Amino acid sequence: MKAAATSRQGPRGARLLSVDEHGTVAHHLAIDLPVLLHRGDLVVANDAATMPASLHGLHLPTGRPLEVRLAARRSLAGRDVARFTAVVLGAGDYLTPTEHRPLPPRLKPGDQLSLGRLQATVLDLLGHPRLVELRLSGASEEIWEGIARHGRPIQYAYVPEPLAIWDTWTSIAGRPVAFEAPSAGFALDWATLRAMRSRGVHFATITHAAGISSTGDPDLDALLPFDEPYEIPHSTAALIQETTHRGGRIVAVGTTVVRALEHAARGDGWVWPGTGIATNRITSATNLRVVDAIVSGLHERGSSHYELLRAFHTDRALERMTEHAEASGYMAHEFGDAVFVVARGVRLKADTTIEIRLPEMRASA
Repeated sequence: MKAAATSRQGPRGARLLSVDEHGTVAHHLAIDLPVLLHRGDLVVANDAATMPASLHGLHLPTGRPLEVRLAARRSLAGRDVARFTAVVLGAGDYLTPTEHRPLPPRLKPGDQLSLGRLQATVLDLLGHPRLVELRLSGASEEIWEGIARHGRPIQYAYVPEPLAIWDTWTSIAGRPVAFEAPSAGFALDWATLRAMRSRGVHFATITHAAGISSTGDPDLDALLPFDEPYEIPHSTAALIQETTHRGGRIVAVGTTVVRALEHAARGDGWVWPGTGIATNRITSATNLRVVDAIVSGLHERGSSHYELLRAFHTDRALERMTEHAEASGYMAHEFGDAVFVVARGVRLKADTTIEIRLPEMRASA
């Protein structure tokens, strides 16, 4: 499947491939997403903005160039910004595919890195020559300024023109806590949200620090997705409970939303508001407790995004989806076309009216 080579924001110009609960595949325009939704459904999207997480610099012990791609951290808190999990690449830039980038200089704990105005220390190696934990030096304000001034958006070779940071922000972007764009959100714009509302569809957001989608190394890619922090507002958790009890579907915009909601859910599907760290990996073996349908981009078989879709439908249905997409020239990856997949045998929910009482917001991790 060919990757989209130019940036876009919003659904205009994009296509949408749908797979219903029976496995039937149909073609649509992305602007027609509201037509596929039912009155009483709840659409939940990730409102994280993308930070400029690619930092070029030097490995001071050897003087050799490298690129640090910030990939994860343990909190969404703005002041907790010193420690990151990072993928480190050797010399080069995004115009070289990541799978062809050289290894970085041999790294060891205590090594110092110069990253523009920032200084970083390697704290630990995380089981792979490209994967480290590092600490950035300075006060939080200095670190944020250094990232903003020196960093670039993480970018891949299939997009030849350099991206500006605002190219990676969705229409609903808020706090800059994502390392790559929560790109399923490009299927939304304000006109789409108005159309949803006019059809009786509700909308809510969470914030999830979307991590990187590819490292170029098969062994390292097998570890994706990394642990990622999230926050679920009390109002969103309440809407999820109300929608479920009244028979509506929970529609996640993106894999990050699925991961956060399913991680925050108790055994009975009750979603806790507050903060947490998604440590779960969603696969064909996952029993979805909260989410009934997903809007996602198109990704290759075997990627973590595709593996997550296997929780929604049979392999044969997803194979038909991919075959249709390839035969019709759909575009893949973050600026490409989209899919709308309804979980097979989606549960029929009772149409009951109850009083929703949620626990007080608390941190789950």
